[in-house]
Amino acid sequence: MRYFDTSILAPLILSEPASVQVERFVRRLPTGEMATSHWARVEMASLLARRVRMGALDARAARTAHEQFDSVLRETFATIDSTRADHDLACAFLLGGRTGLRGGDALHLAIAANRGAEYIYTLDQAMLAAGRSLGLPTAAGIRPSR
Repeated sequence: MRYFDTSILAPLILSEPASVQVERFVRRLPTGEMATSHWARVEMASLLARRVRMGALDARAARTAHEQFDSVLRETFATIDSTRADHDLACAFLLGGRTGLRGGDALHLAIAANRGAEYIYTLDQAMLAAGRSLGLPTAAGIRPSR
């Protein structure tokens, strides 16, 4: 299984510098191997709401973008429900004190780790580093834009 966090999924919907690279990367992978969690849906809603608050999107465009996001998830990704074990592992990652993880990122890593993900894709540099320090197979999947 190849797990995707929100940072690498958002460019599939929102115009970002990495959008073209992420789309090419996702198209090359077998659909049956790609997964994310319902937590990504919450994070995407939060990202869109922030853009509405900042005036970068209107509420209607944000709802449309979230509907597109849900559609991409349904068509391309297995979507995983988090469990108590995922939340417990996320707490352990956070309380270890050495990762600098935020709660949502710890939850993504825990969900993927508990399911034996072969890769955990993220564009978040701090999450990449934290995952590696925990011995997890984090990767960007694409080369950073310059």
